[in-house]
Amino acid sequence: METNGVHGDGHGIRLTQEQARSALADTEQVRASAAALSATPWPTWFFVTLTLYTAALPIMCGGMLAESDWLLPGPAWMGVMLAATAVYGVLSAVASKGWRERTGVALRYDVLPKRATVPLAIGLPVVLVGSALAFRSTGKPAWLIAASLAGVAASVGFHLTFVRLHRKTT
Repeated sequence: METNGVHGDGHGIRLTQEQARSALADTEQVRASAAALSATPWPTWFFVTLTLYTAALPIMCGGMLAESDWLLPGPAWMGVMLAATAVYGVLSAVASKGWRERTGVALRYDVLPKRATVPLAIGLPVVLVGSALAFRSTGKPAWLIAASLAGVAASVGFHLTFVRLHRKTT
């Protein structure tokens, strides 16, 4: 008589080769799913890239909108802005592709609470570009620094929110 999957001689039940392969395939599928769910929303290097880009954006806009040359000539600021945006775009595509390959799904922003994303999607651009306009009218770079810090805080906050929401699903 068998109890709990053990023969009377104390040895476990023997699986057929087909059953063993099926069990291994199921185990591999579970492992792959767990790995996909445990991945963070984007790699740390991209989080740092996004944060640095967000921090630099007000300064680049301020340099472009300054009435006179500020730190760099106006056209140089335009070149810096275009180059930084192009690099950011390429790195964003690389991070999205890596995420898709690891998880099988595209990066999704709709999982974040709308009460946070909508005001940020409207407010952050206003702060980042508005600070450049305030800098142009006052000549005080403190506006740019404050906007950079606000952008960094928003980037870090959203990254931590993504990670927290992602951990809830695992």
